Amino acid sequence: MPIKSYLAHPHSGKKEELIQSLSTIEQCEIMPAQNKDVLILITETEDNAEEAILKEKLEAIESLKLLAMVSGFNTPQNN
Repeated sequence: MPIKSYLAHPHSGKKEELIQSLSTIEQCEIMPAQNKDVLILITETEDNAEEAILKEKLEAIESLKLLAMVSGFNTPQNN
């Protein structure tokens, strides 16, 4: 189960638009910084296929200027 954290930088003046766009994606949790124009984004997906779909969704967001991964790990699933 991939879990990743990012710093999401919006285009100038687009922070609220970015928050709205990310809020519609089920695998995303957003925490806006109060003193900077940046968001903390946590993503959690079930597998690599879902992770690839999420990546495409994130890349399609026009208000997103830069997405910098801070941490990522994959929890092995015991079947």
